[in-house]
Amino acid sequence: MNDLHIASAFDRDLEAIQAQIMKMGGLVENAILEAAISLESRDEERAETVRKADKSIDALEETINEEAARVIALRAPTAIDLRLVLSVMKVSANLERIGDYAKNMAKRTGVLSQMAPVNDSAAALRRMSKEVNRMLKDALDAYVARDAELAQDVIDRDAEVDQMYNALFREFLTFMMEDPRNITACMHLHFIAKNVERMGDHVTSIAEQVVYLVTGTIPDDPRQKADKTSLPV
Repeated sequence: MNDLHIASAFDRDLEAIQAQIMKMGGLVENAILEAAISLESRDEERAETVRKADKSIDALEETINEEAARVIALRAPTAIDLRLVLSVMKVSANLERIGDYAKNMAKRTGVLSQMAPVNDSAAALRRMSKEVNRMLKDALDAYVARDAELAQDVIDRDAEVDQMYNALFREFLTFMMEDPRNITACMHLHFIAKNVERMGDHVTSIAEQVVYLVTGTIPDDPRQKADKTSLPV
């Protein structure tokens, strides 16, 4: 009976932590979309809201880590139970980094709003951000459902984000070569595109955690990055 009581307490603790993970995930999803919308609409007030909201994301990560550490100390989980607790900490760390990238996007909105638009690059960045956001939603759904197949689909889709980044990178190079007045704006836009590409990498890490939880192993084959920006134009 005592073992059952301990197991029940562990399950309640884990459910509470995972609820915090989903709350954090919702805040991060919103940050991605709001940052992309503020960039396209040149809405500095909206961008500032994204920057301020990042504090809530950081606070949740701290809370989740504290709760996870408490569970490890009190419940002394072993094997798969320990894997569950450690995965929570890794997922929250990835979410926090994605939130930071969204905040960085919002930071550059104020600067770019004072410059002439560069073609439809802001709209392209919003489309790229929406794809990352869809990946994040699916990764979190896979985490809750312990769906390794959906998680693997998310991992595979990161190549699409890389391709979008590659296309934007080459576009920005072209704009800078055609008109040096575009250089400053294009540099800021490139940093944003790279941040969104990195968001995709962190979403992929979350999906890999799901595969690890379900199968006990990280996906065997290293993911082939489709970032070709180091190649000659």
